[in-house]
Amino acid sequence: MNLWKERGPGLLLCLCIALPCWLLGKAVPVVGGPVFAILAGMVLALLFRERGRTQAGAAFTSKKILQYAVILLGFGLNLSEIAQVGLQSLPIILSTITTSLVVAFALHKLLRVPANISTLVGVGSSICGGSAIAATAPVIGADDEEIAQSISVIFLFNVAAALLFPTLGGVLGLSNEGFGLFAGTAVNDTSSVTAAAAAWDGMHPGANTLDAATIVKLTRTLAIIPITLALALRRAAKARKAGGAGEGGFSLKQSFPTFILFFVLASVITTAATGAGLDAGFFAPFKELSKFLIIMAMAAIGLNTDLVKLVRSGGKPILMGLCCWAAIAAVSLAMQRALGIW
Repeated sequence: MNLWKERGPGLLLCLCIALPCWLLGKAVPVVGGPVFAILAGMVLALLFRERGRTQAGAAFTSKKILQYAVILLGFGLNLSEIAQVGLQSLPIILSTITTSLVVAFALHKLLRVPANISTLVGVGSSICGGSAIAATAPVIGADDEEIAQSISVIFLFNVAAALLFPTLGGVLGLSNEGFGLFAGTAVNDTSSVTAAAAAWDGMHPGANTLDAATIVKLTRTLAIIPITLALALRRAAKARKAGGAGEGGFSLKQSFPTFILFFVLASVITTAATGAGLDAGFFAPFKELSKFLIIMAMAAIGLNTDLVKLVRSGGKPILMGLCCWAAIAAVSLAMQRALGIW
């Protein structure tokens, strides 16, 4: 009861923000519910600076609810389907992920962008946009303003890709298969991948690139697992170096992101159940709940973010996002050329 008194007002506020943003996201998928929610939260935080009663619930939502959302995200991954269709795109996926992370690291050093923002922009650009940021943020100890900054950068280039890439693919003479690979590997967020692929299908009747692009995108999503584990071990190693072998040193339990283990378990359950004949539609509510919880968490992050400070400090992260986005697109096309797909 005491926990509800402490967290309830904040949870209800995030829920009230999330519901209309969820509907707006369905109406305007190229923007998406999480972006609407984070913007709404930031505007409310700007208008109502005193929010003592809602702070504990918002903090719980931005941390724990976000992790629950990532776990439920695993129910959207059928590993056998990915193995059949997605593996052929693996060389391109590995190349684009590596490129984005290297570019983000280089610009972190060159532009002196904060380490957490650089990591979040790098993984968000290379893996799966907001979902990758949601999974990575608790592992590296990113605060709400760093998450908001990174989500804003990813959103900007999601919209640009969804609007520009179908026309660019036509100008370059990409095949239907080639555009499916291009959208699946070079567009950040799943909603923007589907928007770009749907636009291509509309321009090329009978192309049916949407399914292929989505599976390539889901294959990219699996990179969350090794990336988050590597970042967790890196953070623990730094703590061990700073704190020595005694108290405050390395802890395998602290370094391992348990929620990622449950994310993998959810994927295995989906794969086994559908392999045994269960209709894949059974897991649709879990995936939808995952999306809604991410929207709730983004609302909470918005409530804890200083919009004025975010705008003032946004130049360097946006430049980093632009460089990662352009590099991923170029490498995706170059790898297609090298593999004889385009």
